[in-house]
Order: sequence, then structure tokens, then C-alpha cells
Amino acid sequence: MGVDSSPTASRCLAEFIGTFLPFFCVGFNVLSGHAFLGSISLAVVLTVLIYALGGISGANFNPAVTTALYVSKKLGGPGLDIQTAGVYMAVQFLAGICCGLCFVNMFMDSFNVGPGAGFSWADACFCEFLYSTLLCFVVLNTTASKKHSTNGNQFFGLAIGGMVLAGAIAAKPVSGGLLNPAVTIGADMAGAGLGWGNSLIYALFQLLGGVVAALLFQHVRPGDFSSQPTPSTGLVSEAIGTFGLVVTVGLAVMAETPMAVPAIAACLMSLVYSLGDVSGAHFNPAVTTAVLVSGFDKEMVPKRAGHYVITQIVSGIVAGWTYCLVHQGYSFPLGPGGSFSVLAAVTAEMLFTTILAFVVLATAVSERTLVNQLFGLAIGLCIVAAGVAISKISGACLNPAVSIGIFASYGGLNALKMAMRYCSFQLCGGAVAGGIVRLTHATAGHEKMVDEGESTPLIFGKA
Repeated sequence: MGVDSSPTASRCLAEFIGTFLPFFCVGFNVLSGHAFLGSISLAVVLTVLIYALGGISGANFNPAVTTALYVSKKLGGPGLDIQTAGVYMAVQFLAGICCGLCFVNMFMDSFNVGPGAGFSWADACFCEFLYSTLLCFVVLNTTASKKHSTNGNQFFGLAIGGMVLAGAIAAKPVSGGLLNPAVTIGADMAGAGLGWGNSLIYALFQLLGGVVAALLFQHVRPGDFSSQPTPSTGLVSEAIGTFGLVVTVGLAVMAETPMAVPAIAACLMSLVYSLGDVSGAHFNPAVTTAVLVSGFDKEMVPKRAGHYVITQIVSGIVAGWTYCLVHQGYSFPLGPGGSFSVLAAVTAEMLFTTILAFVVLATAVSERTLVNQLFGLAIGLCIVAAGVAISKISGACLNPAVSIGIFASYGGLNALKMAMRYCSFQLCGGAVAGGIVRLTHATAGHEKMVDEGESTPLIFGKA
């Protein structure tokens, strides 16, 4: 049964369950002394419920998401009408309040809403706004866009759950990483004895994130709003994706959590799924270099590749400044870890950047090995592999935009020199990957298309 044909009562029950259960799991983790696992519980439960209930209600489970869908509809695109949005939001807030009251009565305890130790309200509200925006943006692109709503996909739950995991981990020390006004209000009411009202500030910024997400959605998918894409559409997509990735790298590393690598990988996976059919979802100058060298995309000529790289680098710099400001001017250096040499670090960067770019080309570009539903997961897993293998050696950046972003946040001539070394070897890795894929994945038809300046049928699912 499709969403549109589901009875209102069924939709409301689905929204109640989908809002209640993830928050319930988080409450259990926090109040039972396992707060470290709360982010994982939230992301996993949310993912499975999205798959279980998406066909009933659309699986909003979040007033910020509902707001984003309503604003998108008002702008002339896909989304929810005001009546449906109002009912959904009422049910979601009710579920959040009920959940908060349930676990506070079970544990006779609660937790308060507010910035973490050492952070201001401005820092906390910005993080809630940032990741609410990214979350709603992922939801809109993977579920509401005309292409995906018409053709369907199986990765929407992974993409949404991945961004929740990234935001919950990266923003946790700063704001708690709630990302949901219903959860925020519910937690605040449950802890009313500790001081009530802080949730209203959080909720405002989370809802604002939904509004901004709808505006960004309109910019990257103008065709869904009866407009034509422009040459800048792909660049806007690359700017959003690169910024989201690099700022998550910085915030996750600054959080000093062992979950930093999964958070970064989940963020990249989500953004690749969201924007792969818009710009190719490179978000990495080394990947752009690999696509250019491979010759698989006729549109990726040197001039366009240059525009992509400049956009990615600028976005990386802005992201570096952003996470530095959130952490009161503190950052971390780029360079080899422990007693490892610079040569060992840059060699590791080149090797694993080659692997990353190779997997991107093989799973998302080449028609011979294209994986329509799992390409984003494959790319994200490359980050996990690299993070586990070389994070102690080089930091596992694998991306010149990340390297430049770290330099921008840290500053200094030595940091610039190190960033240039990293970038050179990362770009070399991308070029090597492009050459290898051109040899291993080329067919007679592909060679003919490259010679004639034509592209293969799909680039990240892009026709």
C-alpha cells in the first residue's frame, strides 16, 4: 500500500512508532550508563523503521523533516501539504513527550538539554542547525526527489540512518546531537526538574535547518521545481557535499571519539547517495582527477574538472574554519602520527586514495561493474578500511579538500607545506586509479566512446 493510499490513522500510528522507538533506545543507552552506544542505537533503529514504515507514512519521524517537506511543497516541488504536515508534527511531538515520560518513570532519572562542557549556546545551536539541515537534505534527495520517488531506490534508509549517525557522533560533545525537535522537547519535558525551556531554542534551530534544507534541495534539483539546471547546479552540489564531509571530519576528530571513522564514512555514504545523480558526488579533488583520467565521462573535461576542484577546495577551507570556530579556535595538525615519517604518511595517503578512487570508479561509474544500490556503501566502507589501517600513520585524509581544510583551521607555514605534500600524493593516487580503471574496465565500446568524446551511460546513476 502506498503512502498516498494509506489511511490517516495508519500514517499517524506509523509516525508515532517511528518517532517513539529511536528516542526510547537513546534514553535507555544514556540512562543505563551506555551513552557511548546511543548514537549507534539511534541510527540503527531509525534505519530499520524507515524501511519498515516508509511505505505507510513516508517515515518522517521528525518535525524538522516534515517542515522541510512542507517548505519544498510550498516552493513548487515534491512534499507535504499543510494539513498532512500539521498532523504529522502533532503526532511526532506527542510521541517525543510520551517517550520522555516513559523512560523518566522507568529510571526515575533524565538528562538535560543544552550545550556540552566548554561550549556556548551559539556553538550548540549551530551544530543542531547544521546537522538538521544535512539530515533533512538527505531525506529530500533520497526519498522526495522526482527521480527517486518515480524510479525508487533501496538505499534511502541507509542514507538517512548514516547521516543521523554522523551528526549524532560529530555534534555530541557540542550539543548532544539530537537533530529532532520531538526528541528535544520530549527530553526537556522529562527533565523538567533540572530546568525546562532550553529545548525551545534547540527546536527552533532544528526546524530552521529543515527550511534551509528545502531551499538547498531546490537549488540542486531545479527540475523538480519546474526549472532547468544551470552550469552551476553541479558546483552547488559539490560545494554542499564537500562542506558537509569536511566539517564532519573536523568535528568528529575534535570529539576525540573512537567512532570518528564510522561517522565520517557514514556522512560520505549519505551525501554520495543524495547527490550522486546531480554532480557525480565527487567531493574530493582526487576523485575528480580519477574521473578525468579514466575518460568515462565526456562532460568531465579539464575546464570542468578545474571548476570542481576549486569548488571542493574552497568548501574545504570554509569547513575547516567552521569546525575551528565551533571549538573556540582549536584544531588539530596535519601530518604523520607517532614516530612515522612524512614519507610513510604520504605513501599511505597515496595508496589508500588510489583504493578509494578505484572503488568509486568501479562501483559508481563503470558500466561493467556498476552497483546501482550499494555504490555509496562501498565508497563509505573504503573510508572505514583506511581509517582502521592508516589513521595512526597519516590521519587517513584521502582527500585534498580535507587536507587543505585542516591547514585552514590550523594555520602556519609548516602546515601549508604539509598540506601541499599530502595533496600532491592524494592527487597522484587519483590519477593512478583513473589509469588502472581505464585499463581494467574498458571495453571495445568504451574505447570507441572515449575516442569519440562520448560518455558511458551512467555516472553515479546519472543518465
